[in-house]
Amino acid sequence: MDNEIRAWLKDIEQAILEINSFLPESKVFTDFQKDLKTKRAVERNIEIIGEAMARILKVDPYIDISDTRKIVDTRNRIIHGYDSVSEDILWGIIIRNLPVLEIDVKKLLK
Repeated sequence: MDNEIRAWLKDIEQAILEINSFLPESKVFTDFQKDLKTKRAVERNIEIIGEAMARILKVDPYIDISDTRKIVDTRNRIIHGYDSVSEDILWGIIIRNLPVLEIDVKKLLK
């Protein structure tokens, strides 16, 4: 595997770890909604994940990661349409998409 791709995968892995560390222990949506700092930290880490994925796709458009285009699109939406990203969307990404992405990234880094 290309060293740049490995570095970007590590960035994605680190961003996922940070998101998980920021979440309230309860993992209850209403607790997340009340915590502006956590929401902003999650947004920033999703931006990092999306940017790293965009860079990876330029080098290897066929990398074995689920929903690569959605990841990049989400990053773009947060950056360019920040007012259209709801708490529900962020929470859905955290609960449904990040666990799958984490598995894919760990598999590639082995």
